[in-house]
Amino acid sequence: MELKTVYFKHPGSETTEATLRIASHRAEELSIKNILVASTTGDTAVRAMDVLQGLRVIVITHVTGMREPNIQEFTEKNRQIVESKGGIILTTAHAFSGLSAAMRNKYNTYVLGMIIADTLRMFGQGVKVTCEIALMAADSGLVRTDEDIIAIGGTGHGADTALVLCPVNTRNFFDLRVKEILCRPHF
Repeated sequence: MELKTVYFKHPGSETTEATLRIASHRAEELSIKNILVASTTGDTAVRAMDVLQGLRVIVITHVTGMREPNIQEFTEKNRQIVESKGGIILTTAHAFSGLSAAMRNKYNTYVLGMIIADTLRMFGQGVKVTCEIALMAADSGLVRTDEDIIAIGGTGHGADTALVLCPVNTRNFFDLRVKEILCRPHF
C-alpha cells in the first residue's frame, strides 16, 4: 500500500487550512466520522467547523488554569460559534501532564507522563498533541476505542499535524497505534 504524507516547510498556523482539508479528504476516503481538533483559544476550532462540515468534530481545549489560575483560554465567543455549528468541546486533564507537571513544578523531577510527551515530541509537537487528545477523548467516552479517528494538533498556534489512529484509554496507552501520518512539519 502506498499512502501520501504531506510535509510542511514550517510548523504553525499558516498550515491550518491545509491540515484541515487533508484531514477532511482522508476522512471521506476512509469513512471516518470522528475528528479530534486541539484548540487553545478556539480559533482553530472555529476554522475546523467550517472545513469539516458533515463530520463529528470534537474540540479538545487546554485545561482551565493551564497558563494562569482560573483562566480558560478558549474564548466564550469561540465556544458559542463551535457549539452552534454542532461541535463538541472537551476540557479535561491532560493525559501526559496532569500530575506529572505538578511533580515537575514542585520537585523539579520528571515522571513518566512527561517522558512520554518528550519522546513523542521527537516526531513533532503536533504528534504529541494528537496522541494526547486521543487519550483524553477516549477517557471521556467521546470516541470509541475500536473505531479509527483522525486527530489534528499543532505546534504553538494553529494546526500542522493530522494522524489517523485508533484511540485507547490512557490506562492502555502502550496499545495506541498510529495508523497514518497525514501531514506534519518537516524539521
